[in-house]
Amino acid sequence: MDYKYIEQLLERYWKCETSLEEEEILRAFFSQKDVPASLLPYKDLFSYELSEKKQNVLGDDFDKRMLEMIDEPKPVKARTITMTHRLMPLFKAAAMVAIILTLGNAAQVAFYQEDEPAAVAGYQHQTDGISVAMSDSIVGDTLKQSNAEVTIQPIDANILK
Repeated sequence: MDYKYIEQLLERYWKCETSLEEEEILRAFFSQKDVPASLLPYKDLFSYELSEKKQNVLGDDFDKRMLEMIDEPKPVKARTITMTHRLMPLFKAAAMVAIILTLGNAAQVAFYQEDEPAAVAGYQHQTDGISVAMSDSIVGDTLKQSNAEVTIQPIDANILK
């Protein structure tokens, strides 16, 4: 019998040019009992899948058994973190700053309170210092001077010499 087609398929198989259907033809051919002696070395390669039993190596309880063997705690599931939880440290810090500023302001009012009422003691306290408006260097009003008549005085001749 001529096995030229099978030999051509084998040559294409070694070059990785066969399709899945052609590989299935090779598996079917080598799964027979009567295989020529020249092609007998390839029989184990193609009939391996049929001779081996398909078995599930890992069962459904594999993870459980492995965790029991190594005594590891169960894996922690991920939690979703909301924006409120993420910003909670910022809220706490802002609250602490507000409390410190409020206490500092209350202490300042208590120390500077003289004869003034408590509600306005810290806010209407005036200091006696130099006022910018009082120390202005301009003596006259510029608008009043612009309405006055301009007089020109003669220049002394001795000054020019």
